[in-house]
Amino acid sequence: MSGLAFLYRAGRLYAEGVSVERLAEIYGTPLYVYSRREIGARYRALARAMAPVRPLICYSVKANSNLAVLGALREEGAGFDIVSGGELYRVRRAGADPARVVFAGVGKTEEEIDYALREGILFFTVESEPEARRISARAVALGCRARVAFRVNPGVNPRTHRYITTGQRENKFGLDPDRALAAYEMAAQLPNIEIAGLHMHIGSQILSPRPYVQALARAAVLCAQLRRRHAAFEWLDIGGGMGIDYMPDQEPLAPRVFAAAVLPWLKKIGLRVILEPGRSLVGPAGLLVCRVQYVKDSYRKKFVIADAGMNDLIRPALYEAHHEVWPVRRTARRIRGDLVGPICESGDFIALDRELPAVREGDLLAVMNAGAYGFSMASNYNSRRRPAEVMVDGACHRLIRARESWADLVRGEDAGARHENRRKEQPDHV
Repeated sequence: MSGLAFLYRAGRLYAEGVSVERLAEIYGTPLYVYSRREIGARYRALARAMAPVRPLICYSVKANSNLAVLGALREEGAGFDIVSGGELYRVRRAGADPARVVFAGVGKTEEEIDYALREGILFFTVESEPEARRISARAVALGCRARVAFRVNPGVNPRTHRYITTGQRENKFGLDPDRALAAYEMAAQLPNIEIAGLHMHIGSQILSPRPYVQALARAAVLCAQLRRRHAAFEWLDIGGGMGIDYMPDQEPLAPRVFAAAVLPWLKKIGLRVILEPGRSLVGPAGLLVCRVQYVKDSYRKKFVIADAGMNDLIRPALYEAHHEVWPVRRTARRIRGDLVGPICESGDFIALDRELPAVREGDLLAVMNAGAYGFSMASNYNSRRRPAEVMVDGACHRLIRARESWADLVRGEDAGARHENRRKEQPDHV
């Protein structure tokens, strides 16, 4: 299904029924553009493939947390996987039912735990014994019960980038299976705690179903033991991580392929199932439009310098990630070089030593598969304003996040404080 949202018509790139060039004229650049129809189609394809176990599909909010994206997925029937109090606030603003929200993350604060308990989320994914004790203490203080599922690392290598593997013993997430049994016994003795299930998440951008099968095979025995010991144990959350085709020679992990591999194990285990997809739902449904500012010839190198940089899309600099770059006006002419941004860092690039469309100053480029971990990881580094975001639905389009203003960059800061509160600094001795 990758690429259905963005196609060329008469040599112009379109987002569904709207010219990307027209969107850039209206909203400026850099600009994130999302396809509502693609997001919905991807959700429904996964739901159909996994229908035999009737999973609760909890969209991973960190992938793209714009309220319009969250609202679109809520309309499709999604629950939500959150990792902060801020994400809980976002999904509630988007109309989410808190009973369809699971809360992961290794560093939950008391404030965040209290907020989630008051809202009545489905359960906490618990990463450590100290966290379980903290959740218990807050539940006692608030006079409520907290449902928990420990995150268990099955020790599977998902064959992905080292920064996005999460299910091995050396990762900061979760507990190994041997330790998990003791942790569950400990938690079961804590006041106001209910053991709800087990959670695992082995990594991200995984292109084969094999690691999931290996993880489920290792989790099956543990789930059977826990189900016998804890009456309320009913959920198995298998995380997300299904990969997409960032590169032309990659084969995305299609829902039907994933389902064919994991459904036999899920049926055998017999628990209620939660999935936490993020990238696979929104990644191919978004692109980043940028405008070429300069084409610079240097020693043995050509630089295409655009108005989007690592502050807008940090994945290439952070993960050495590949994003295809398409011309908004189609051209067969190519050049070899680097697509870089305006940030004062040598690591500020979108594409290195690649074949790129032959462009000139003022031309538009589209960075593809940018709907996940794009804007949600953007920053104001170098005091750059973050991009605008637009949602396209057929021939309609609307601004879903306005471009920041210069004033937004200093909102909350106080230039006068250094004069009013300045301490007289004198040496203690001469």
